[in-house]
Amino acid sequence: MLLASFAILGVTLLLGIALASFYLATAAKSRPPWMLSAAHGLFALCGYAVLVTALQGTRRGNAGGAGSFGLIAASLLGVALLLGLGLVTARLRRRRTPPMVVGLHATLAVAGFVILTAYASIPG
Repeated sequence: MLLASFAILGVTLLLGIALASFYLATAAKSRPPWMLSAAHGLFALCGYAVLVTALQGTRRGNAGGAGSFGLIAASLLGVALLLGLGLVTARLRRRRTPPMVVGLHATLAVAGFVILTAYASIPG
């Protein structure tokens, strides 16, 4: 389950990179395609749900001091998910989101994914 979550969130990360590239490359009034944004959000929700489910089992990495990496990754990704819902709300209101919110969302998501990568690579 943990590897499935890792794969789904990896696809989410790639879609997020495409969205960020579009966001940075376009004029102030244009928005990324809604299908790309919707796919990014759906993959994020599914990946996060699978991650939370996978963390219900036995913890791995306790011997090496990395037993809480899964919880840390889930927390960071959960906050990124909440910020992403804020981005969706801004989009539905037809407002361009502030770059600070987009940057914070991306930073938390990448940090969570990096910690998840470390956690998933621990033999379990």
